[in-house]
Amino acid sequence: MVNFNNDWDELLKDEFTKEYYLKLRQTLINEYKTQKVFPNMYDIFNAMKLTSYDDVKCVIIGQDPYHNDGQAHGLSFSVKKGVTPPPSLVNIFKEIKDDVGIYILLKHC
Repeated sequence: MVNFNNDWDELLKDEFTKEYYLKLRQTLINEYKTQKVFPNMYDIFNAMKLTSYDDVKCVIIGQDPYHNDGQAHGLSFSVKKGVTPPPSLVNIFKEIKDDVGIYILLKHC
């Protein structure tokens, strides 16, 4: 069972018992056992653990293929402190600066 320790728990409680989720979970268990998968299995739901449903204003769905250890941590468009941002993330922040003039210091994101 997944626990977010916020309002997502109640909103999603029934999803974690549905057949589609149980199949997906089993697939992920097998993948984590046999493949190198990012992010770490304990980081998959970090966005929901760190942000309650009531605080969500916008959801951006995308794929940023982090491919090295320690880069992916369950939050899109970011890396943990001390991790060098991958080229795709560096490019995102370069485009933000070029498009709207906002400079983001890339020590971590």
